[in-house]
Amino acid sequence: CRCQIGIGPGSACTTRRVTGVGYPQLSAVLECADAAHGLQGWIMADGGCQVPGDIAKAFGAGADFVMLGGMLAGHDESGGELVTEAGRQYKMFYGMSSEVAMRKYYGGVAAYRAAEGRAVRVPYKGPVENTVQEVLGGLRSACTYVGAIKLKDLPKCTTFVRVTQQLNPQWGPVSAL
Repeated sequence: CRCQIGIGPGSACTTRRVTGVGYPQLSAVLECADAAHGLQGWIMADGGCQVPGDIAKAFGAGADFVMLGGMLAGHDESGGELVTEAGRQYKMFYGMSSEVAMRKYYGGVAAYRAAEGRAVRVPYKGPVENTVQEVLGGLRSACTYVGAIKLKDLPKCTTFVRVTQQLNPQWGPVSAL
């Protein structure tokens, strides 16, 4: 059994705005992982990862898989047409509950539904290799910091503490990958 966890955390998701329903992704994974694993199920953290540290937290909370749609969008290997506007290159990316996806896969938005995703232009990022290396490096470092020998050991070695400031602003804002 595979449990897809997450309501509204994806980068192209508008569920929280459209429906008023959502749940913090890390909390959802933490609350579901033990129960699913007790039934020999797997947890897939669906959305919300913007940087490698978010992936490490999802695995630390008990996720077995992590969806990385927004992080992997815009690369050569991702879907979407490459477009150029004002000298800049972009690839289109859309949420699976967006009007674009529903038109493509179901012929349109059903009369009883509302679209809960959007289509966005993502800056072109070239080959996915650099992003994958950044993710793997972040996961290796996270495992080292918490003493996890293997990725599957991460939940046993991880303790979560609420913080109010994740990054030190001393030298200005840190940009996302």
